[in-house]
Amino acid sequence: MKIGLFFGSFNPIHHGHLIIGQYMLDQAKLDEVWYVVSPQNPLKKGKDIMDASHRLKMVDLAVKDNPKFSACDVEFSMPTPSYTAYTLKKLAEMHPKTEFVLIMGTDNLQHLEKWKDHEEILMNYEILAYFREGFPGGEFAKNQKVRVMKGPMLNISATYIRGLVRMGRSIKYLVPDAIGKYMTTKIK
Repeated sequence: MKIGLFFGSFNPIHHGHLIIGQYMLDQAKLDEVWYVVSPQNPLKKGKDIMDASHRLKMVDLAVKDNPKFSACDVEFSMPTPSYTAYTLKKLAEMHPKTEFVLIMGTDNLQHLEKWKDHEEILMNYEILAYFREGFPGGEFAKNQKVRVMKGPMLNISATYIRGLVRMGRSIKYLVPDAIGKYMTTKIK
């Protein structure tokens, strides 16, 4: 089985994340996509982050209608901050017969040198990088383990969505309806 791991804060998950997941599922011929919710990303310390349990619940709500998508909470039982290299080791131990590949934007790919043990990740895992405007992926885009894919371009930002919610504005069409309802009724 070949599973794409889409790591993120998902603060909140939005249609852009779901479209990218479906695109990678189809184009890279993946069996499944797991949305790995990171309780604390080491590169986002001190940011405007909703509680991890809320973010996981929203990912669950967003993916529940797609049998090929799953919310993954593996990092919730690991020390914070979350390091992808450690999570990959844990997932490989838990699922030794599964081939895992990483899904990330070229914005993250371009700065992969900031990731803990990034050389080990590049050596052991294929990376499917979706093109983000203004971020060609840097030197890492040339690595033989990296495949840059030009999928649908959606400029949707979780920061923008949170700002709309704070202002009492609609987030319809930016997030699945269940996420909009959850954010406006459960998170204040």
